[in-house]
Amino acid sequence: MIDLYALSVDKLGEMLAQWGEPGFRTKQLWDWMYNQRVASFDAMMNLPKSLRDRLSAETTLGVLELDTERTSQDGTIKRLYKLPDGQLIESVLMEYDDERRTACISTQAGCAMGCVFCATGQMGFARHLTSTEIFEQAMYFARDLEAEGNRLSNVVLMGMGEPFHNYDASLEAIRRLMSDLGIGARHITISTVGLVPMIKRFADEGLQVKLAVSLHAATDDERSALLPINKKYSLQDLIAACHEYVEKTGRRMTFEWTLIQGENDTAVQAHTLGRLLNGLHCHVNVIPLNPTGGFMGTPSASGRIDAFVNTLSEYGIPATVRIRRGIDIAAGCGQLKSEVTRRERPRPVQEDSDPAR
Repeated sequence: MIDLYALSVDKLGEMLAQWGEPGFRTKQLWDWMYNQRVASFDAMMNLPKSLRDRLSAETTLGVLELDTERTSQDGTIKRLYKLPDGQLIESVLMEYDDERRTACISTQAGCAMGCVFCATGQMGFARHLTSTEIFEQAMYFARDLEAEGNRLSNVVLMGMGEPFHNYDASLEAIRRLMSDLGIGARHITISTVGLVPMIKRFADEGLQVKLAVSLHAATDDERSALLPINKKYSLQDLIAACHEYVEKTGRRMTFEWTLIQGENDTAVQAHTLGRLLNGLHCHVNVIPLNPTGGFMGTPSASGRIDAFVNTLSEYGIPATVRIRRGIDIAAGCGQLKSEVTRRERPRPVQEDSDPAR
């Protein structure tokens, strides 16, 4: 089966020409796919039935197979998709009161970064996603929202995987989000744990896409204990790369800080972070830990969160407390896949110890 979302407009035209279709069919089909965003060939009413039948028989609109879907009390939708090779990836749709609808999408099946509090990091790395597999996660949400009379407004590459570890495919997917889905660059965010060479490379791309860095600790010893990548790229090198990024792009960047009770939410950590980021055009997103089975930490209490944010303000660093969403549906990165995998894993057969049977 040919995945039509994997074809450029030129390749789509070549396929239809080989089928003996007139040239204008390419524009019609492309319009149904990306402007009308229909999920079925039957909906493409200005195409002849013979063409629709052949499209149904030989092609597909995407390769992601929905395995599990859950909807939270707060409206968050979590999806677990199965890829053609059996790998599982996650996507999340978050709807906000200001009518923003944000898709959080994955760039890898699993992750090689090993961040200790992240369910995806705990499961290890399986493979990179193709640019089409990355793009289609957002496309599916855009299709569904279009059918409801709504639109996808924002996309964050903060799902399973490290986008900069899969740099070329992630950037190609971002360009397609802009060109094929019409998502503005400033409404797209790419998140990294701090791959310094890729941050420098990204600064030269000339994109207005937002950059977020998962920081979570303000000293090398503490950060290396949470994010093993810090042993390769120290905080000094990381912050220097961030300064370079801001200077080249003129854009404010974001630091993600998961608050863990008694570990990185102390006054000492807040002051250390303030000094570390002092003078850098940035913003800090703080979010209480979303607990996982493989990490014993707990989310910070509200009083400690407020104190942390207030301390950062003393250094002129704006910070926002991000509301945890989808807690009741395992919406955190990698959590649903881990839960489903555990549930489906065969239980070991108990041998009968009675030799008389």
